[in-house]
Amino acid sequence: MHLDFRRVLSATSIFALAIASQSALAQDAAASGAASAGAEAAPSDQAIVVTGLRASLRDALNAKRNTTVVAETISSKDIGVLPDVTIADSLARLPGVTATRDRGNASQAAVRGLGPRLVLGLINGREVASSEPDRNVRWEIYPSEIVSSVAVYKGQSADFIAGGVAATIDIQTIKPLDYHGPAFTVRGGAIYNDGGRDIPGYSGLGARGSAQYVGKLTDDLGLVLGGTYQRQKNGFDSFQGWGYNTVDTGSPPTDANGNKINTPWGAQAEVKGLTETRWSTTAALQWKPGSYWDITLDGLYSNVKINENQAQQWYGRSNGWGDWGGSFGQAGDIYQPGSYTLAGNTVTGATLNNYSSVTNVFGKYVEDKTLFVSGLNAKYDDGTWSVKTDVSYSQARRNNDYHSVATEFYPQSTTFATGAGQVPSVSVSGGNASSIGDTTAQVVPSYYAGLRDGPQRLSDDLGAGQIDIRRALNTGWLSGLAVGLRYSNRVKSFTAATSAVTTADGGNVTLDASKLTAFNVRDFSVPTMIWANFDDVAGAVNYAAPVNDPTKGWRVREDDMEGYVMADLAGRGFSGNVGVRFVDVVTHSYGSSNITASGTTSAMEHYFRALPSINLNFELTDTFKLRAAAARVISRPPLDELRANQLLSLSAPFTGSSGNPYLRPFMANQFDLSAEWYFHKDALLAVAGYYKDVDSNIGYTQVAQTINGNNYIITSPANGKGGYIAGLETTLQMPFWFVPGLDKFGIYANAAFVKSDLKELSPSSNPFPAVGLADFTGEFDLWYSDHGIDARVALKHHSPFTVIYGWDASQLTRLESETTLGASIGYNITKNISVRVQANNLTNQVARFYWNNDANQIARYEKYGRSYLADITVRY
Repeated sequence: MHLDFRRVLSATSIFALAIASQSALAQDAAASGAASAGAEAAPSDQAIVVTGLRASLRDALNAKRNTTVVAETISSKDIGVLPDVTIADSLARLPGVTATRDRGNASQAAVRGLGPRLVLGLINGREVASSEPDRNVRWEIYPSEIVSSVAVYKGQSADFIAGGVAATIDIQTIKPLDYHGPAFTVRGGAIYNDGGRDIPGYSGLGARGSAQYVGKLTDDLGLVLGGTYQRQKNGFDSFQGWGYNTVDTGSPPTDANGNKINTPWGAQAEVKGLTETRWSTTAALQWKPGSYWDITLDGLYSNVKINENQAQQWYGRSNGWGDWGGSFGQAGDIYQPGSYTLAGNTVTGATLNNYSSVTNVFGKYVEDKTLFVSGLNAKYDDGTWSVKTDVSYSQARRNNDYHSVATEFYPQSTTFATGAGQVPSVSVSGGNASSIGDTTAQVVPSYYAGLRDGPQRLSDDLGAGQIDIRRALNTGWLSGLAVGLRYSNRVKSFTAATSAVTTADGGNVTLDASKLTAFNVRDFSVPTMIWANFDDVAGAVNYAAPVNDPTKGWRVREDDMEGYVMADLAGRGFSGNVGVRFVDVVTHSYGSSNITASGTTSAMEHYFRALPSINLNFELTDTFKLRAAAARVISRPPLDELRANQLLSLSAPFTGSSGNPYLRPFMANQFDLSAEWYFHKDALLAVAGYYKDVDSNIGYTQVAQTINGNNYIITSPANGKGGYIAGLETTLQMPFWFVPGLDKFGIYANAAFVKSDLKELSPSSNPFPAVGLADFTGEFDLWYSDHGIDARVALKHHSPFTVIYGWDASQLTRLESETTLGASIGYNITKNISVRVQANNLTNQVARFYWNNDANQIARYEKYGRSYLADITVRY
C-alpha cells in the first residue's frame, strides 16, 4: 500500500486542531444547556450512561489524566468491549508503541525506540516469569476479555519495580467488587485467516469463545471466574535468506577488481499450515472486611499450543551459494563473470551452473507454552496510614520440537533474484529439475534423510514478596511519605536434545505419491512445491532416541532486593513525588563447556544501583496539565544472556558461542516533559518530549579469544557504548461534538518521532540501529459509538526498525516499514445481546526483513494474509 502516512496524519491533525481551537465556544454553549456537549448535562433521572467504545476511550483518558507519571492507558468499562482480540493489538495503537508480528499476530512491544528486552511486563503490578528470550512477555497471550485496564508507564517512580528503561506495561485483571456490569458474559464466534490459501486441503477457519462470571457472594466478598478459548488457523507463505558470507561472518570471495562481495549462504521457501490453540483461565476472590481492608487472591493460567505442518524448499544445502573465499579464492568458481548482479557489494541475483541442490522438506514443528501467575494482595488504608503487602509466584514453561523428512534434487542451473524492492524468485532448469515438483519422484536419500531439533525445554520460576507503607501528611507541600521493600528470586533454565535421523531401511525410500500434492505459491516465484501431512511421510525415516546435549544447557538464578523511600508532593495546582529506589542484584550462572576438563562452568555477579526520580504535575488550568520528570533507570540483563555455557568448535575454523555472566545492566538517565490539554470530557491534545542518556547498551558481538593455544572468534553478548535517544509524541483524541449530527463520531490519532545514535554491536562493519528504534510510528483511527453501534477503522504505520530473529537474540534483522489497515463494528441487538465483526491486515501488508543492515540481504519475505472475526456476546 503506497501512502504518505505522515502527510495524511499531519494534515488531519492540523485540521482537527483548527476545529479544536473553537472548543471554548462549544463548551460555553454546553454550559448553557446544549445537548451536544454531552449526555451528563441531562437531569439525573434522565442521565444517559455512556457505554461501549466511547466509554472505554473516556475512561482511558481520565486514567491518563490522573496518573502521577507520563503514561498511556487502555480501559475496558465492560467485559470484552475492546474491539481487539488480544491486548497486544490494543497496545500497538498507543503513541510510541510498535508491535512486531509473529505468525501474523501482534506480539511483543517496542516502546519509545527501545525493544522488548527493555520493556518490563507486569500483571497486576507484579513481575512475571516468561518463556521468551528476555524479560518481556508475548502480549497476545492475554485475551481482551480478562483485562480491565492496561497502563504503559513511560516515566519512572521510586515505588515502581525497577526494570523498564523503555516502559513498564502493567495489565490489570478484573477485581470483582470494583466491577459494575452484567454478572455473566458469554462470547463465541468464528475467525478466518486467508494466508494459507495456497496450502492443499487447508482451511483457515477457526473459532474462539469465552465465558466470565463476576458477582458478589456477600456484600464484602466477590468472585470472578472465567476462561477463554481460541483455535486459530493462520497459515502463511515465507521466503527466507539463510544469511550472507561477509567480512563479519565468513570469508567472502572477491570480484575481478579484488573487492570483497557479499554472497548468500542459500535460501528457502516455506509454507506453514499452522494451527494455534490458546486457552486461559482466570480467577479472583476479593474481600473487603470493613472500610479499611481490601484483600485479593488472584490467578491466571494460559496455555498456547502450536502445531505447524510445513512444506519447505531449500536452495543450496549442497553445492551452495556462498562461494567461500577460503576455498575458491576469487569469484568465478560459482559466480561466473556476467552471471550475477551486484547492488553495492552484495550479490542480489545470479545464475549458478553448478548443480546446486534443491531440497524438498516435509516438516512438523510443535510448541507448548504455559504461564501461571498467582498472587495475594492485602491492603489496609485508614486515610492516614496505608500498608500494602503482596506475595506472588509465576511459572513459565516452553517445550518445542521439530522433525523433518527430506528429498533432494540437483538441477543443472539455478537462477535467483532477492534484491531490495523486488519480490524474491528462484527458478531451475536442467539436470533433474523437472522432478522437483513431481509427486511420483520424491525419494528420501540415505545420505540425508531429514532433521530433528529437540526436544527443547525452557522453564522460568519467579517468586516475590513486597511491602509498601505510606503515611499521609498535611504539611504544606508534603502530602505523604512512603517506604517499601521487595525481594524476588528467579530461576531460569534451558535444556536441549539432539537425534540422529536415518531412512527406515538404511537405503533410499520412495514416498507414496498418493500422500503428496503438488502446488504453487502465489506470493513469490519458486519451483513447484510438494505438500504432505507430516504424519503420512514420517514412517520413511527413523528418529533415534533424543540425547541431551549438555553444551546447549544452562541455568541462571537471580536474587533481587529492592527498596525505596519516596515523598508525595501536593500543593495548589501541583502534585508529584520525589524519591530514590535501591536495587541490589546477585546472579549465579551455570552452564557447560565442551572445551574445559570438567565440562561445566559457573560464575557469580553482584551489582548495586541507586535510582533517584522526580515527577511533577502542574494543573495550569482546569483543562491544561504540564508534567516534568527526571529519573535514573535500569533494565537488568536478560537471564538467557547471563548463561555460563560455552560451545566451541574443536577444529579449524575455530569459532564458538557463549553467554556472558558478567553483563552490566542497561542504565540511562531520562527526562520527560509533557503538555496535556483536556479540552472536552472526551478529548485530549497531548505533546510529550523525552530524552534518554544511555550509559551502556547490551548487544551481541564477536570477540577474539585464545583458548588452548587456538585463536577463536566467539559470538557472545557484551556491553557496548551508550548514546542518546530523543523523541516527540503527539496524541489527538476527540469526538466531533462541535459538528451538528457528528457528535458520536470521533478520531484517535498519534504520531511519534525518534532520533538516536544508539547502535547494536553487530555487524561490526555496519552496526544495526538499536532494536526497536523506529524513526516514526503513527496511528489514525476513525470511530463511531452510539445507538448500540461501536465501529472503528484503524490505520497503523511504522518506519523500519531492528528486530530479533526468532529465539536467538544474536540474530538481528531489519524490518522494513509497514502500513496496516483494520476495521471493526459491533452492534447491540438488545441490552443483553451484541454481535461484532472485525477485519485486520486488509492490505495484506508484506513483512520484509533483511540481514546485516543491508536492504539487499534478504532475511524474510512473508505475507500473513487477512484475518476476519465474527462473534456474538450474551450478557446477563
